[in-house]
Amino acid sequence: MKKAFILLTISMLGALSSQLHAQAGVCGNFHKKNCHMEGSKDDNKAFMYNSQSKSGLFAQGTTSKLRCVIYKGMDYRMTVCCETSGSTVNFKIMDARTNEELFDNAKNENTQQFEFQSATTRQLVIEVMIPAGEASSAKGKPQDAACVGLLIEHKISDKVGFSKY
Repeated sequence: MKKAFILLTISMLGALSSQLHAQAGVCGNFHKKNCHMEGSKDDNKAFMYNSQSKSGLFAQGTTSKLRCVIYKGMDYRMTVCCETSGSTVNFKIMDARTNEELFDNAKNENTQQFEFQSATTRQLVIEVMIPAGEASSAKGKPQDAACVGLLIEHKISDKVGFSKY
């Protein structure tokens, strides 16, 4: 009886684990598969993948915020992508401490990509507004939800100007 109970518990945990994994897998690597990434580790001049990149399943028409750290002496590229058809994702980048708006793609031709250089190390808040629209259907995903990706890339800034003597 004890063995049967243990086997039943293990099988239930396995089923629950696979269900949770399937739900997380719907959008888990969306940013890696759908946001354009340039360069590789072998290319010193190219941007590299930043582990602060994220993907998620979001209700359409909602806003979400993400906090990230950027470092002095680094160039960054942020790209947003969404599976809704015919829509662009609106996003803003703000200083986490002062709440100063640093970039708004709605004021910049709705570009889905933004490159910048960091003069100081600081925290940013990235606010992403997910559009409403027709999303592709996927197993385990509601029809009114969409996968959204935020791809963050970085590289060491090129040295420019005169060097110190």
